[in-house]
Amino acid sequence: MKPSNVILLLLILMHSMLHESRSDLPGSWEVLVHNARIASMHTVVTRFNTVVLLDRTDLSPSEHGYQRYHCNMSLQNPENPEPGPDCFTYSALYDLINPNPRPLTISTDTWCSSGQVLPDGTILHTGGDFDGFRKIRMLNPCEKTSFCDWEELKDIELAQGRWYSTNQILPNGSVIIIGGKDAVSVELFPPKTGGSVVNFPFLADAADDQMDNLYPYVHLLPNGHLFVFANNKSVLYDHTNNVVLKQYPQLEGGPRNYPSAGSSAMLALTGDYSSATIVVCGGAQYGAYNNRDINSPAKSSCGRIEATRKDPVWEMEEMPLPRIMGDMVMLPTGDILVINGAEAGSQGFEMATKPCLHPVLYKPDEPVGTRFTVLKPGTVPRMYHSTANLLPDGRVLLAGSNPHSYYNFSGEFPTELKIEAFSPEYLSPENMLTRPKIVELPEKIRYGDVFYVLVTREIPVMGVPEVNIASAPFATHSFSQGQRVVKLDVSIAWSWRLGLFRLACKAPPDRRVAPPGYYMVFVVYQGVPSVAKWVQLL
Repeated sequence: MKPSNVILLLLILMHSMLHESRSDLPGSWEVLVHNARIASMHTVVTRFNTVVLLDRTDLSPSEHGYQRYHCNMSLQNPENPEPGPDCFTYSALYDLINPNPRPLTISTDTWCSSGQVLPDGTILHTGGDFDGFRKIRMLNPCEKTSFCDWEELKDIELAQGRWYSTNQILPNGSVIIIGGKDAVSVELFPPKTGGSVVNFPFLADAADDQMDNLYPYVHLLPNGHLFVFANNKSVLYDHTNNVVLKQYPQLEGGPRNYPSAGSSAMLALTGDYSSATIVVCGGAQYGAYNNRDINSPAKSSCGRIEATRKDPVWEMEEMPLPRIMGDMVMLPTGDILVINGAEAGSQGFEMATKPCLHPVLYKPDEPVGTRFTVLKPGTVPRMYHSTANLLPDGRVLLAGSNPHSYYNFSGEFPTELKIEAFSPEYLSPENMLTRPKIVELPEKIRYGDVFYVLVTREIPVMGVPEVNIASAPFATHSFSQGQRVVKLDVSIAWSWRLGLFRLACKAPPDRRVAPPGYYMVFVVYQGVPSVAKWVQLL
């Protein structure tokens, strides 16, 4: 038998085994909202345990029950030349309990835009298409019983239009906005006096004939510099002085960014926080986008690099399944959940097939070849324009999937309005006795200070639990902008009685390790996280 036939037979057997054992695989699924009325292209979790959902604003009326909320006379449906306003909801607030998300007002087009959460918890949202190209929007979240809504800034716009760009919060609390279609530059919010656009030639160097430099992967390293990855290239960027300090080796296997759509995450920062490791997984074959080859098999390869080393190199490994448009979600444990996406094609409208329904768990501390575990599959294809976000209770929220230019509820992969949650194995019933509960912790902590967390458990603690903090990123297009997990230095201060413990925790040493803002605080014992409480790092 030819080697190629042997490989094909092994792949068929692997898929057969996965489907036969799907009920025995770890994890569980639940539908939270059957009809959110929008397919969320951009999703953010707020410090009030609510979720902001966003889509583009020119999709026209939906037969599936858009709520009439605002009337924007400037937006027209190109497929319907008759004049008339678009009066439908394209953003909503979901409080995790009420199955009817509350509509929010968004006026200018947010298609393929970017965002970040500011130090005070305000969501910054930048750019988009058409009339949203240079717009800046802000939403200051509120309690579930209060009213809050999007505000479009009147006096400040982006210095350059941004479509398919990436945002990253910086140590000083400002936000850098990097790239975008035809935008080989960066700028800051708040803008610098005298203009804030700075040329960034690396993005031009990383471009190819199918625009694989869009939505660059940007990670703030604990040395204060940025790791910026586009296509198959990456640099260490000193954003303060606009200097590329290092060019990393190219990642083998071709392009990994939009529209070839892999994903990336920075591993949890730990120890003395001097080291940072980046992983980049999956993506489409080069040419799949240009050739509209919807059956071109996705990549299964992952690259991993210690970005803070003097002479870093990529370590390669294979996922159990090929995947494009997968979301990499940092879990409270420091493991990574890879979820959503497809096994063939590329990003773009109706450009992918074979939805990848099996999530996989990546355990970064295991040896190469043993890091991935296949998890229980879902039933809802989450392909182009879908999102994944960590919730404070440890579940992962899945929203969106609209692989069509407008809402389309027929065909093989219809527009998806359901919101689901995936529960990793650490939330299985047998782990509930192990699960710690945070009783008390400060609302605010300062860099380098020792603070205390009061924790209770049903059975005695053997060893010291972890206390890990996680940011709330802006998730869109297979990358969570601003995603970060930091493991704190922890000791048990005292045990007052059976099951009640006071943990002494040391806050991150400086803003480079963890930029100022709101973080979810998880206590993790034997791999099982508590429900998080929010803390503001000042």
